[in-house]
Amino acid sequence: MNNKTDTTICIEPELREKATALFEALGMDLSTATGIFYRQALRCQGLPFEVRLEEPNEMTYAAMEEAEEHQEMYGPFDSVEDMMEALNA
Repeated sequence: MNNKTDTTICIEPELREKATALFEALGMDLSTATGIFYRQALRCQGLPFEVRLEEPNEMTYAAMEEAEEHQEMYGPFDSVEDMMEALNA
């Protein structure tokens, strides 16, 4: 007797196609892969992988702002050597 229940999830068609191909290459279907995910989440008592926001640091934000305002812009360079010289200055 099969003690399983149906679950419906909504994902984009392209994501489903790519995931299906990946899991088939690993010898399983989406149902098996989803079950593995749930088991790992229970084992870890959370998501079985790191989830975090990649927040740029202050220096990156400053550089982004300068670029948007066309400040401190360098180049174009005539050669890689000229670019490296400017970067190392």
